[in-house]
Amino acid sequence: MSYRPGRHFLQIPGPTNVPDRVLRAMDGPTIDHRGPDFQALGKRVLSGIRTIFQTKHPVIIYPASGTGAWEAALVNTLSPGDLVLMYETGHFASLWKKLAERLDLKTEFIGGDWRHGADPAAIGERLAADTAHTIKAVCVVHNETSTGCVSPIADVRKAIDAANHPALLMVDTISSLGSIDYRHDEWGVDVTVGGSQKGLMLPPGLSFNALSEKAIEASKSSRLPKSYWAWDEMLPANANGFFPYTPATNLLYGLDAAIEMLHEEGLDNVFARHQRHGAATRAAVAAWGLDVLCVEPKHHSGSLTAVLMPGEKGADALRKTILERFDMSLGAGLSKVADKIFRIGHLGDFNDLMLVGTLGGVEMGLRIAGVRHEAGGVEAAMEVLASATEGQAQQAAE
Repeated sequence: MSYRPGRHFLQIPGPTNVPDRVLRAMDGPTIDHRGPDFQALGKRVLSGIRTIFQTKHPVIIYPASGTGAWEAALVNTLSPGDLVLMYETGHFASLWKKLAERLDLKTEFIGGDWRHGADPAAIGERLAADTAHTIKAVCVVHNETSTGCVSPIADVRKAIDAANHPALLMVDTISSLGSIDYRHDEWGVDVTVGGSQKGLMLPPGLSFNALSEKAIEASKSSRLPKSYWAWDEMLPANANGFFPYTPATNLLYGLDAAIEMLHEEGLDNVFARHQRHGAATRAAVAAWGLDVLCVEPKHHSGSLTAVLMPGEKGADALRKTILERFDMSLGAGLSKVADKIFRIGHLGDFNDLMLVGTLGGVEMGLRIAGVRHEAGGVEAAMEVLASATEGQAQQAAE
């Protein structure tokens, strides 16, 4: 391959760009994971990660992908044959369902159209009908990475409570943690699943289970097999800053730096930045005369935007053109929406100027690939970004 000047634009919705500060932190030498230096690191990251989940309860860190954290959430709390209620928000909700079935759990899927987040009323209605309380857990994806739709978790919690149902609430935040406001304790979530490679600005390789007291209590009677994922092995070791098996030390160095960076910016500012970038991207899409996959404004994501292709062109051909001409990767459509959409990731270590460059690459790609569209998407996005900047300056002056 010939040399390509400049940096590759990795604009898939995860893994995201890893900032230099995190990369430099990971450059540190691997240390004794039973020694005092590691213990100090372990205590720091185990405490710090709680602040990102907005919880006072334990957060377990695994050397694994987010899929591992899905499995850990289920095997630690449930028993063979238990019924789990899940909501079809997209590809990843469907994968979580498939994983549950492989674990000898029964699943019930509330069907969705992949263009909305989960409907709390439908969840509440199903739970209210379950007078025998056969449903043991409700599983919802907070930000569905395949569609760009956010589910209202606080409202799901209210629906569960209104039905007076004891089911555990489990939530996937893999593409929302550290980018979209999420409150484990306040929203009454029992197990929150997370991953390192998106809003946390790390490479893939760490995953998380944030727990509630109810979840920990449920784990004491769970009968699904587990060893690597077992909370009862993790929690005592974590209390002293250690792990029951060899941890991913250098990724923990990076996590330590990432937590610092998120708090230096301020979580509220992080969430506002992602909202601004989502709004600007949707303004560009509208100006191009294209449609966003997520049709409900209150479900729009700050992490990514999924864009529907006009009928005569495939999304994969456009993505190929943009990669070859501008060295920029966009997310593919998955399963039901394969070749029908492309996904623009705007999460993690990302700023206004990077977004303008990203949208410029998309607009040029649309033109080169002969995709029917209107010009002016980048300008529309810049108007949103400029207005937000002016508003922030005015607030600061006041």
